[in-house]
Amino acid sequence: MLQAHYLLPYDFSPVTVFGFLAVLVFYLGALPLMPKGERPGPVAIPVFLLGLLLCYAVMQTRFDYYSQYMFFVHRGQHLILHHLGPILIALSNPLPVMRFWHRQLSPGAASMLAPLGWVYRVLQQPFIASLLFVGLVYFWLYPPIHFNAMLSRNLYWIMNWSMLLDGLLFWWLIFDPRSPHTSRALGYGKRILLLALVAIPQMLLGAWIVFNRGMVYDVYEVCGRAWPMAPETDQLLGGMLTWIPPAMMSILGILIILRRAMHDDVPRRSRQTNGEMA
Repeated sequence: MLQAHYLLPYDFSPVTVFGFLAVLVFYLGALPLMPKGERPGPVAIPVFLLGLLLCYAVMQTRFDYYSQYMFFVHRGQHLILHHLGPILIALSNPLPVMRFWHRQLSPGAASMLAPLGWVYRVLQQPFIASLLFVGLVYFWLYPPIHFNAMLSRNLYWIMNWSMLLDGLLFWWLIFDPRSPHTSRALGYGKRILLLALVAIPQMLLGAWIVFNRGMVYDVYEVCGRAWPMAPETDQLLGGMLTWIPPAMMSILGILIILRRAMHDDVPRRSRQTNGEMA
């Protein structure tokens, strides 16, 4: 019974539950209907489900309670929503599932969704994507805005959903499985540059929180903390989570992109060589 209690939502959100359930149904429902050669691989499916589960867990379990009353848990929540969960979902490559459902749309439904495609293409411009990725972190951690977001239920949910959706957009841009040699996907060098650029301001913000001698986020003093932890310790841990893990994930992302670039460059050189010989 105690374990079940921790799995139940602290602040039940029908929109959140329905959103995650819809994604789960659409993903799993497509698998038996897709041609065998197009289905995600045996590793991709559990990776996608793990990313989805982690995001749901920090939004609709007891974890959400602690994130509202402990600053460092809140930073862990956003670390998952903005980084870890979207990274796992992007690396699982749900593109075949998305293409399958797109083929099922009627011409009328496809035309209705066309404006969403335009918005998506705008948000996936490298400058806009990186600016939003870093800007939202700074925006929601600006002390007056953070104070209001933690006290307003609606603003709190907007904050969490914006972090999740922005994380999905950014990491999909970085881990787009399509080759830039054969598609309009962003080049590997530009992806690496973006990862390096977004890491620096996040590190600076985390370092500022860690070394700040005053109490930056006093909303947790107003509402009370879930555990009897010193405010300085809570802020220190939260700053460390803002500083170190995002930088490490950028480094991990760079290594993954370098590996993809090296593997992708071999067949490209082979095609060029064969073309010259012909």
